[in-house]
Amino acid sequence: MVVYLLDLRCCAPPVEAMPPVTTFAPPPRISTGIAELDTILGGGLTSHRAYLLEGTPGSGKTTIALQFLLEGVKRRERGLYITLSETAAELTEVARSHNWDLDGIELFELVNEQGLDPDSEQSILEPSEVELGETIQGVMACVDRLRPARVVFDSLSEMRLLAQNSLRYRRQILALKQFFSTRNCTVLMLDDRSSDPGDLQLHSIAHGVITLEQSAQEYGAERRRLRVVKMRGVKYRGGFHDFVIETGGVSVFPRLIAAEHHTDFSESLVTTGLERLDQMLGGGLSVGTNALLNGPSGVGKTSTAVRCAVSAIERGDKAAYYLFDEGKTTMLARSRALGLDLEPHLESGALQVFQIDPAELSPGEFASRVRAAVETEGVKFIVIDSLNAFLQAMPGEKYLMLQMHEMLSYLNQQGVITVLILGQHGIVGEIRSEVDLSYLSDTIVLFRYFEAQGSMLKAISVAKSRTTAHEASIREFRLASGGIIIGEPLKDFEGVMSGLPTYSGATPLLSSETAVGAG
Repeated sequence: MVVYLLDLRCCAPPVEAMPPVTTFAPPPRISTGIAELDTILGGGLTSHRAYLLEGTPGSGKTTIALQFLLEGVKRRERGLYITLSETAAELTEVARSHNWDLDGIELFELVNEQGLDPDSEQSILEPSEVELGETIQGVMACVDRLRPARVVFDSLSEMRLLAQNSLRYRRQILALKQFFSTRNCTVLMLDDRSSDPGDLQLHSIAHGVITLEQSAQEYGAERRRLRVVKMRGVKYRGGFHDFVIETGGVSVFPRLIAAEHHTDFSESLVTTGLERLDQMLGGGLSVGTNALLNGPSGVGKTSTAVRCAVSAIERGDKAAYYLFDEGKTTMLARSRALGLDLEPHLESGALQVFQIDPAELSPGEFASRVRAAVETEGVKFIVIDSLNAFLQAMPGEKYLMLQMHEMLSYLNQQGVITVLILGQHGIVGEIRSEVDLSYLSDTIVLFRYFEAQGSMLKAISVAKSRTTAHEASIREFRLASGGIIIGEPLKDFEGVMSGLPTYSGATPLLSSETAVGAG
């Protein structure tokens, strides 16, 4: 056997002869004018690139485009809005509705009243060939004259009609993209998706694609959401994100991701303001956990949550109460009847009460409000009353679970105590819920009605606690003019939680007092 040894050193070039490694600095990122959208995009748009902003009419393309140009004006960058679909007067009116001034932005109309002049018509060449060529030449001449840093092209649907076939259309868009890149322009190309929805030609051409969607609900305001379909060379936040169009522009609500937010806090037990409830919970509520108050209507869930919120305020924390079911005035009046006057806490700012209309508020916006309360206002105690109404704002139970999982994980990591109220159907006997959130809850407190001595009474029990050794007892619960009263364990009753108990002993019931209605 012959073995050949090859000395690779003779084949390798000298070290000093190796060509140097060339590194290219990435192009700078620029803001879209919407801070939350920049967050979704991982820091904004890469400059000197062409982007596609697509959506059906009314989805918010023009508003976002104007915010993009106005951000350039703030940074002393020249902006150009090229319009084939809307007139300059219409764009000015849109800006006026948002209290914007378009000074510093050039509005260039490619179609004007001259197109109605019969003398401008010709019949020797195909009209589309002449019009498309004139359109492209007009765009190029305007850009070369103004030298803008930011350009909006509105819209590509008119270009598609002029091109008449997909091959010619694609070539023209590629030519425009190349032209803009050589002029160092960052371009937003708007498209109303009036062509075949399955046509993805523009997606392959554009450096990035943002899709806007608008859906009408059977009841309530329409819902808008956006999704970053593509963004070359950028790690962006995928999926759908809710947004709204308000006076002042578009507000985007990035989808909450709990893993991105964590704050160090000391784990401890705090009082609910009710000594016997603390005893049942194994010492109180744990900081950085959530508690689910579960029971039928009128049994006392809201009153218990208010008592816990007042206790949080008394120890120096800020509290936020989100009302989905009833009015703020009703809630304040019922709390006052229990000896809990909330007005001083509202005036001092220690308590914030928000009356939420689930038909008008998207889940993403609600999550954004909760996050702002925690990070901006320093809220440490939150009540959501109730999840039944919040469910109506969601497109389905599956999405409610995912939304609540992220929100509760976020609040727990922020060291916030969260109280969730879930109403159940039925009074006695079979009790059922619209949704099961038990696996998401750190603590579960059950409220029930039961019949005894010819009266309809109430009972309370702690069914679960992940952080403490809780009581397994069932106690009588009563709302009186002096506040909330919790009695001794009902040891001589069986079947209390079913609503139809049997009595086999001498356990005393709470003395009869004037009851106060509760939610």
